[in-house]
Amino acid sequence: MSDSNQRDGLSADEPNAAESNAAEPNATKPNTGEPNTAEPKAPEPLKIKEAEFIISAVKPEQYPVDNLPEVAMAGRSNVGKSSMINKLCNRRHLARTSSTPGKTQTLNFYQINKAYYIVDLPGYGYASVSKTLRAGWGPMMENYLRNRPQLRGVIQLVDIRHPPSKDDIAMYEWLTHFQIATAVIATKSDKISRGQHGKHVKVIRQTLNVPKEVPILTFSSETGEGKEDVLDLLGYLWGTEILEAHL
Repeated sequence: MSDSNQRDGLSADEPNAAESNAAEPNATKPNTGEPNTAEPKAPEPLKIKEAEFIISAVKPEQYPVDNLPEVAMAGRSNVGKSSMINKLCNRRHLARTSSTPGKTQTLNFYQINKAYYIVDLPGYGYASVSKTLRAGWGPMMENYLRNRPQLRGVIQLVDIRHPPSKDDIAMYEWLTHFQIATAVIATKSDKISRGQHGKHVKVIRQTLNVPKEVPILTFSSETGEGKEDVLDLLGYLWGTEILEAHL
């Protein structure tokens, strides 16, 4: 794979502070001879105002062609990808949820604010899904993850209640091997006491070998815990200007 198709880590795209400051000229403001005492404007949090399901795709010819930045969500079946998308978008039925794991069998593209995409990947690691179907998912997902220029990063979801499975470990190792920007979110945080969060996150970090400097977020689609943090993460990966003041 060429270097142009590889993605840098989460810290690789941080703006240079000196360049950012230099890019804000004051020439258009009148010089009154008095010091500028105005407080810097606080960045506005990312808000999802519009969300629309666009297409379920199984091959590149079906992908959206509007060249908008994309963030993919990966995880085991029933880890809560669809529920997270619905919570982030304030929509109950935007992404279909099911009590039957393995229902997501395509790449589902959701357009956000007419400017970005969330891509829901097929859930992995569920035995009841036929081997033939699972064999087809692998090449489909690999083709998308390795060759999609619009992909800015992957959010991998793991269930906070359990240590990462062999499939979770394999997915994380695969993503990092190909230098795809990857963040980990521990879902279903409402299912254990808040006092146990640190202990369980530590197990996830050690099992997946996530670097200490990379935060692992916790999230609950039931209570909304962690929602703002996940929105900030999406904004960072999409490359929005909203988060630049934080970096």
